[in-house]
Amino acid sequence: MNVEMAYLLGMILGNGEIQRGALTTRVTIDIPHKNIKTDDGLDTAIYVQASLINIEDIVRPLIGTNVNHIQEKHSTKISFEKDNNEYIMREIIRFLGGGTRHQTMTFPNEAFSMTRDEKKSLLRGFADVTAYIRKSNIAFGQNGHHRVYIEIPGNWAMVIGIANLLKSLDIPIQTIDFGHPNFRDSNMTKYNEGKTGYWKKEHQVKIWANEFIPIGFNIKHKQRALDKYAEELLQTMDNETTHKFYWEKTIKIKKKPHHPAESDASLPRAIRGQHFDSWTQLAQALGYHE
Repeated sequence: MNVEMAYLLGMILGNGEIQRGALTTRVTIDIPHKNIKTDDGLDTAIYVQASLINIEDIVRPLIGTNVNHIQEKHSTKISFEKDNNEYIMREIIRFLGGGTRHQTMTFPNEAFSMTRDEKKSLLRGFADVTAYIRKSNIAFGQNGHHRVYIEIPGNWAMVIGIANLLKSLDIPIQTIDFGHPNFRDSNMTKYNEGKTGYWKKEHQVKIWANEFIPIGFNIKHKQRALDKYAEELLQTMDNETTHKFYWEKTIKIKKKPHHPAESDASLPRAIRGQHFDSWTQLAQALGYHE
């Protein structure tokens, strides 16, 4: 393992797809633009295009072949293809546990035995394709309370894996907005409107902007926003306030009504049929705790 390999694996875990053929395997990584314009009104696609040079400089020497890219309105896709018997491809498949899409890939336990720099590199790769920082990502409507959002669709194990990898680097999470009925439709408003699956949304791992500086981004507009918003945050908050894990804080828990979907078959067995009043209770049940 090295930092370049860790970065590539992070990108694949975050938003990648593996297409295995009889002789070759194609790896495709999707970099969503999310918003067409950045907060300062510039074209997101142009920033992503400029960032590809740095990304390709990391990936190309590692894989030993050219990286293809296609830029569309809402995303940029990069891809490469290698023979199945090549070492780099066998290592990627092994590390990903045989998963073919980011929704079905398992978070590798091997990540926790990486060096500190390799962990940070994996998380940066993951963040480049799944994380966002925008002016609208403030907490509690408070000016300056900026956060990075890491969005993970559907993959419960990936959420906890990322949370615990951040913990191993002493980076606390401010909150996790789980795609669970107790949090995404806690008052059953949508359920009562007949939208029974409304709560099945992506998980959002939220981190104070200044706490995410050690990870950062290779996508230029994201790094610019991170630097700007981390500086703004520290004008209204201090590091002692942001650098706390949930088990180090006093948590006020507000009772939520029971939701009929708490036993939905799509929920992990470990939490299926259980009710949660706080994201911290759910995180603890899944394995993110002191």
